[in-house]
Amino acid sequence: MKDLWTSLAEQSKPIVLYGMGNGADKIADELEKRGMEVSAYFASDDFVRGQLFRSKRVMTYAEVKEIYPECVILVAFASQLPDVMARIYAIDAENELYVPDVPVVCGRVFDSAFYEENLDLIQQARALFADEESRAIYDNILMYKLTGKLSYLKQATSSQDEVFESILSCDRYKACADLGAYNGDSVREFMREFPSLEKVVSLEPDRRNFKKLSRFVEDEGLSFVECHNCAAWCENGEMAFSASGNRNARAGEGKGVVAVRTLDSILDGARVDYIKYDVEGSEYEALCGSIETIKRHQPDLLVSLYHRNEDIFRLPIFVHSLLKEHKLYLRRFPYIPAWDLNLYAVKK
Repeated sequence: MKDLWTSLAEQSKPIVLYGMGNGADKIADELEKRGMEVSAYFASDDFVRGQLFRSKRVMTYAEVKEIYPECVILVAFASQLPDVMARIYAIDAENELYVPDVPVVCGRVFDSAFYEENLDLIQQARALFADEESRAIYDNILMYKLTGKLSYLKQATSSQDEVFESILSCDRYKACADLGAYNGDSVREFMREFPSLEKVVSLEPDRRNFKKLSRFVEDEGLSFVECHNCAAWCENGEMAFSASGNRNARAGEGKGVVAVRTLDSILDGARVDYIKYDVEGSEYEALCGSIETIKRHQPDLLVSLYHRNEDIFRLPIFVHSLLKEHKLYLRRFPYIPAWDLNLYAVKK
């Protein structure tokens, strides 16, 4: 199948990017690598302040429409805000618009060559899912990654309530591990959805996020929450770290240094019923650092699949190798691009 990058190279319309920042840099770099260039950048009206991005003045949408009435618009940022997503869908209704899939963490784009090279693994992973909705989401995400079309993203959207009501066994989660705890948002979710909750072990590597997490735990008097300022990894030690003060802080890159720990070493044999892995591209390493715990206690898992392109097939296959009796489900909550894509491994 022809991918978005090939289609863009074969057409002659100006290419305009909606957004500026890291996502726009990744897309512009990929276009340049393939012999294409960006004609203009624009942002939402309330963000346009006469700034430059990659030596081009950032325009408003109205200016782009006037100067480039026939163009291809590429969305170059991520959002889960309903009003922002509605704006993107509105622009899509008026123009030829795509949302290129570029990896959150470094790695190859999901083009036709990548798809063909990994087709056997992609099919192996698909066969592991326990229900038709998971397989439909998987198929739509693959099509989105290849084409950049919003219609496939829209079809690959789930209800978070359905996850708690129909997939997870919320009543039996007494001890949880929160890998990538951010500011305590998952702890709040556990408290709201898991009625038997007694203990949470939270790992958060970013110093600023950890301070917010610790303050929340202290202010709310949550003595059952144990906080660790470290990154989940496959071994104990220290490594490079990119500290962002937001959800994108990650181990393995950047100028900072962070402590890394295995969940096995932190729990030291203690029971855990549910583990959440949302660790900015280190999900595989974090799983490897949990193997003893997973094999001993057979917990249910949530594993993010959207940080690296290979994770969409590599991680389901790996999780199944560890928890052969668990059923695997795939769900994705509203986001542009294909973020918040999660694997659930549940013992039924």
